[in-house]
Amino acid sequence: MTELPPSAVAAELARYAALTRSAMEEFLVLGRPSEYLYELIREYPDRGGKGIRPAVLLATCQAYGGEVDEGVRAAVSLEMLHNAFLIHDDIEDNSPLRRGLPTLHDRHGLGLALNAGDALASLALQPVRADSGLTGRLRDTLISEFSTVIRHTTEGQALELGWRRDEVADLVPSDYIELAGKKTCWYTTVAPLRMGAIIGSHGMATLGALSRFGFYLGLAFQTRDDLLDVERDSPHGKAPLGDIREGKHTLLLIHLMTTVDDGERSWLANFLRTPSSDKTAADCARVLDMMEQNGSVDFAREFEADMAAAARATIGPAFADVPPSAHVDFLRGLVEFVVDRRS
Repeated sequence: MTELPPSAVAAELARYAALTRSAMEEFLVLGRPSEYLYELIREYPDRGGKGIRPAVLLATCQAYGGEVDEGVRAAVSLEMLHNAFLIHDDIEDNSPLRRGLPTLHDRHGLGLALNAGDALASLALQPVRADSGLTGRLRDTLISEFSTVIRHTTEGQALELGWRRDEVADLVPSDYIELAGKKTCWYTTVAPLRMGAIIGSHGMATLGALSRFGFYLGLAFQTRDDLLDVERDSPHGKAPLGDIREGKHTLLLIHLMTTVDDGERSWLANFLRTPSSDKTAADCARVLDMMEQNGSVDFAREFEADMAAAARATIGPAFADVPPSAHVDFLRGLVEFVVDRRS
């Protein structure tokens, strides 16, 4: 049992991301109206990204005996769907930056961005549908997996948006696990593992243990994102303290709401109901100070460490039915990469 060092994991991520982006060109067609739709559809994919989703899918496919060529179109579909989700998420959160550049709605306007997100989502299944290397049974199974991804992800986003609208304050960490499990884990780690195994094993793999490993890895990934948002001078391509400004129910905010005294809770409630555009940098910094003073940052770090430990403990059972390989080593190294990353 070996584990790739972080530099090797990063190199593999970059390789899988480049391979997927190249294969995506076939499906990011240029049509009319180009300047109002098709150029917009290409913007987020052209900005790159970590490439975790296609990497997990393709590594798992190979671990189960498949070839990269067998899984790459499913990886393209998943990455196209991911970018469509990002466009819509940025609109719903009124985020100013994505991958270090203005968000699509800031650059082109709300209507055109929303329409581009709809179009990209509708195109996302084309690569799987057009994959002549898949049997009809496997194609149907993968499309069912995609439907599950969309359902879980939109349910998670609905929870987040609903909690913000209704100013829900009586949340506990188990609520965060439900939210992140739906919104992040399923399409970031669980589904890529399942899809890769389905393709590589030609539908013969058992998926329960893979799903457990993916769940813990996804929770570690999301908690690391939460922590990156509050790390001072963290170069992660988003607006500083963006999650705090947007009032997102991160694990840190949920913990903070359960630990502050009544006076601080009242101030925090008023802060959260203030529109993002009206929140001052000083008030966002005050929330971060409160998180540090009340142990919320430390709590999230401990939770992240627990989820990473659970991922390490479950990767063995997840891949118990396949022989040791460099692909499993990469996935094992990905656990450390996720919790150590700076972006």
